[in-house]
Amino acid sequence: MRAAALRGAAGSLVLSALAVAPTGVSALPGDPGPPGTAPAASPLAVPQTGTRDETRAVTQAETRAVTAQEDAGTRAAASRAADEGIRFGACAAEEYLEAPVECGTVQVPLDYADPDGRRITLTVSRVRATGRTPDGEPAARQGALVFNPGGPGASGMYFPLVGAVPAWRNIAAAYDLVGYAARGVGRSAPLSCQEPRHFLKAPTHAPADPSPSYKKERVAEATSYARGCARRAGDALAHYTSLNNARDLDVLRAALGEPRLTFMGASYGTYIGSLYATLFPERVRRMVFDSAVDPRPERIWYRNNLDQATAFERRWEDFRTWVAKHDDVYGLGRTADAVRLSYEEVRAAVAAQPAGGKVGPGQLHSAFLRTAYYDDYWPMRAAALSAYREGEPELLIAQATPVAEAAVEAENSTAVYTAVECNDAPWPTDFRVWDDDHTALARTAPFETWDNAWANLPCAFWTAPQRQPLDIRADAGSLAPTLILAAERDAATPYQGAVELRRRLGGSRLVTERGAGQHGVGGGPNTCVNAHLDAYLLTGEVPAEDTDCAAHPEPRPLAPRAAKHR
Repeated sequence: MRAAALRGAAGSLVLSALAVAPTGVSALPGDPGPPGTAPAASPLAVPQTGTRDETRAVTQAETRAVTAQEDAGTRAAASRAADEGIRFGACAAEEYLEAPVECGTVQVPLDYADPDGRRITLTVSRVRATGRTPDGEPAARQGALVFNPGGPGASGMYFPLVGAVPAWRNIAAAYDLVGYAARGVGRSAPLSCQEPRHFLKAPTHAPADPSPSYKKERVAEATSYARGCARRAGDALAHYTSLNNARDLDVLRAALGEPRLTFMGASYGTYIGSLYATLFPERVRRMVFDSAVDPRPERIWYRNNLDQATAFERRWEDFRTWVAKHDDVYGLGRTADAVRLSYEEVRAAVAAQPAGGKVGPGQLHSAFLRTAYYDDYWPMRAAALSAYREGEPELLIAQATPVAEAAVEAENSTAVYTAVECNDAPWPTDFRVWDDDHTALARTAPFETWDNAWANLPCAFWTAPQRQPLDIRADAGSLAPTLILAAERDAATPYQGAVELRRRLGGSRLVTERGAGQHGVGGGPNTCVNAHLDAYLLTGEVPAEDTDCAAHPEPRPLAPRAAKHR
């Protein structure tokens, strides 16, 4: 479920997978999957700290008591923020944001049960509404549109730049575009669980069928990582939660001077939005959920992540089918299975001799995992694979080698991701449960199953309290109409999540891009989806009923030789 806002090659805002776990393999946790088998005897001599149902979780009664205090604390914090406002000015050099983007800060309680206690500072960015449509017509300002790109752990500070993208110009004419870095992210009370210089080690392995000894290594690493989070964050660790992210959003709303919130969340950002809609339905003006997380409490987060592996397997096949269709360009095979064999051939080669000394199976896998998120990656990844098999590894090295300069941001993002998901809900504490569930799932979905397990495994050894997830619900009488956008073959947030959210939010409407798997569809290449997005944000209108859009065009192939010169 991890996604971060990055600039696409064509200038559009895209959601890009943060595919690096604490040990350098993919970290793309996300959504539900088939029920696990009953715990059985494990060949692993690893610590056993509980059973499938025995997790270190806060009880429902404790949750209700704390939530009442936190609700009162949110009201106090929002009132204070409304008085203080946000002083926008030039952005700090670290943000790499220049005019017309402005930056400011808002303070929120670390612990909403103690609103007068320690406060932390969140960074905020903004570009004011242009007041003019692309046709030069005047546009009335409608307030601020706040965006969260997902993660957990992604920064939305770059969001205001989308106003320059054609698909967003009508929205930018009417709204101040507001981005922010959620608590723990970037310069917003940054969270860290290990030294960044140790984070992007390479090359690494990523076995689809891990041995008992490899599993023991990963259990030890996950235990160490969880301890590192506890040691470095101290008592603050427990306060990095999705509920607090939703409460922070209400404080930000108040600081912006908005009586009601207009919000767009993508990927994990939809979960923050759905929590907000449940907690504060009367404060929602308009809300867009783009690529929705399945909000069922029993799926947050362990089973959500199992489901993601099945969806990734399907999307991985979509990429291979496209490559096979263009065998005249890539020469990787005329069927999806033949392309898979070509990929496995390269995987074995970089295991024996890492490309450029840095690209092993772990780095190869992380690079190709992005093809399941965005088909914009398909031509370049296929070109790199083809060129490598022809004895030219430079493209693959360029695309898959970890970027040392990104280590601090990547480590921070993973730390926030881990803390939020581990704190949000109970997790199995017996590794035998993880082993059984993922072994069974990997038989049909080997592409992402085990890497996803390793990314989430610190939650089995978490020391902070694990809360009970809120039951997401709002009826049409209390909540303004909301818009849900989804791609039918999305891997990171499988489609059933959008269907479930639609069922739980009264008055909502679902727009589905059929036959496509782009993660984050609003403001992207589909003009039909964008028309619904514009209509909703500019007029408040939702479709009369759930509706479909045809898939956007597939990418054009790019020959390896042409790719070398881009």
